[in-house]
Amino acid sequence: MNEAVLEKLKILAESAKYDVSCASSGTSRRNTSSGIGSATGWGICHSFAEDGRCISLLKIMLTNHCIYDCAYCINRRSNDLKRATFSVTELVNLTIEFYRRNYIEGLFLSSGVVRNPDYTMERLVRVAKELRLNHRYNGYIHLKSIPGASRELINEAGLYADRLSVNIEIPNEQSLQLLAPDKNFQSVFTPMRYIRQGILENLEDRKKLRKVPRFAPAGQSTQMIIGASPDQDKDILHLSSALYQRPTLKRVYYSGFVPVNEYDPRLPALKQPPLVRENRLYQADWLMRFYHFKAEEIANEAYPDLDLEIDPKLAWALRHPEKFPVDINKADYEMILRVPGIGVKSAKLILVSRRYGKLGSQQLQKMGIVLKKARYFITCQELPYQTIQEIHPDQVRKILTNKNTGRKREDPRQLKLQFEDD
Repeated sequence: MNEAVLEKLKILAESAKYDVSCASSGTSRRNTSSGIGSATGWGICHSFAEDGRCISLLKIMLTNHCIYDCAYCINRRSNDLKRATFSVTELVNLTIEFYRRNYIEGLFLSSGVVRNPDYTMERLVRVAKELRLNHRYNGYIHLKSIPGASRELINEAGLYADRLSVNIEIPNEQSLQLLAPDKNFQSVFTPMRYIRQGILENLEDRKKLRKVPRFAPAGQSTQMIIGASPDQDKDILHLSSALYQRPTLKRVYYSGFVPVNEYDPRLPALKQPPLVRENRLYQADWLMRFYHFKAEEIANEAYPDLDLEIDPKLAWALRHPEKFPVDINKADYEMILRVPGIGVKSAKLILVSRRYGKLGSQQLQKMGIVLKKARYFITCQELPYQTIQEIHPDQVRKILTNKNTGRKREDPRQLKLQFEDD
């Protein structure tokens, strides 16, 4: 690798680090006798796959030059920073060399917008096309679709990429137009619609002829920046919920706003990214995707923002004490899922295990249930604890948020001997 390419790599890898919408592939692309690489893992981007492997990818930008001046972006047009641009050939060769040296198992490629969206998108597509056709590369490829790009380019990108993504960035259109005056929701949602239509049409075509090339087999994802605008959590979750109704969207990623442009008066004065809020939004997103919660149950007009002190599932349970305690040996799956401290795997184990006998606290602990939380919301064969019906929800919250968790708690049933000082 020559010095010029190495310098570009340093600049453009640094510029790409703020995009988090690349954590998993969810696809299976096998190697062939004439090609190199494969995409068979579920986890990508320095994360752990289901089988425990740590998988990494080259996360890079084609260029950090940009015609847009988005207030929240480090690569905005008005920023004074080092700029660099890879040629298509340089980036293709870099990816292949990194793969052959076992540095990476995939590619995540994004770009600033130069000249116009179609020109930029065409260069991104060329990178993926050369990797697939000229180098027979079968590894994972995630391409960022440029807002405003034509349908023809989006359709071509889907033939070579495993996953496509278009970042919404700001969850409210008025806030987006304030912070990114060159963008609007139409330019973002139009390519998302093209991707969805391409995937669905491809599925129908493959029912008729199995040899039809797959179109973006890992679906699409998007990202929202949290904290750059005054949007409430209920608005963010309602938008996410609406997006999940579309069958091809796999993930919505939430990125805490990093104050990289502190001089811009349109941005909030944050000293650090809102990481706790970001984490709570991911937990709420998980509830919508796997626990059958609706967005309005988690955040609504009465509770517009998530509680930063406790997780959203516990917050919902404390707001609805009339739903508890749940009888573990009789309740249905939907209600068991709503008990704090019980996950999807544990809930399924409960349904299977209770066919063979009544469940008690020891069996629940073996299933991985967090009894520290769950004991206030359940009853079973024998559970010597007071439930939320005997203890006020505020008291339960106080117990569960006790900061002295490092100390060994005293068992109220244990006999204590008092000794007088001499």
